[in-house]
Amino acid sequence: MEDNIKNKTGIVILAAGSSSRLGQPKQLLTYKNTTLLKNTINAASLIPNAVIIVVTGSNHELIKEQIESGEIKISFNPDWEMGMSSSIAKGLSDVLLEYSQIEKCIFAVCDQPFVSTAIFENLIDQYNKTKKGIAASAYAETLGTPVLLDKKYFKELLELKGQEGAKKIINKFLDDTVAVPFEKGNIDIDTMEDYNNLKN
Repeated sequence: MEDNIKNKTGIVILAAGSSSRLGQPKQLLTYKNTTLLKNTINAASLIPNAVIIVVTGSNHELIKEQIESGEIKISFNPDWEMGMSSSIAKGLSDVLLEYSQIEKCIFAVCDQPFVSTAIFENLIDQYNKTKKGIAASAYAETLGTPVLLDKKYFKELLELKGQEGAKKIINKFLDDTVAVPFEKGNIDIDTMEDYNNLKN
């Protein structure tokens, strides 16, 4: 059983933000006959042995209605207004609550429309191949989400503050990070203009 848990991958999908610049919940914007959030969930769902947690905050009830699925745990973060760090900590804590022996966890956001199962698979493959502690998506000359972190960084993740995200840990441990190309990873949806560009 222990070995089985060790082979599992935690996948935390961060969906707690209020999308203030957009004026409506970006998680629920229609995309590819589904929503941006479900698009990310669908990509994660095809990863074998994954434990998927969606962290909600703002618009929790609306989002919860959209994802009634036994396979996916929804975790409400009451402190979502304190920033990304609180949602990372909430999601990771909930993964560890159920699977304390888990050895790696991927953090993804719900507004990267071009995320796919292959992106998640590549992170896991590179992590296994290179034995690096962090596998981060590379795009637009930066490293970011989705990002896989080994359990040795769980404490650092739980200690992030305010708006800090995994990028702080990536930058601190660049020598232990493998960059995994994610074409179009720089495209995310923050404004109506972004969304209209995506649809067109």
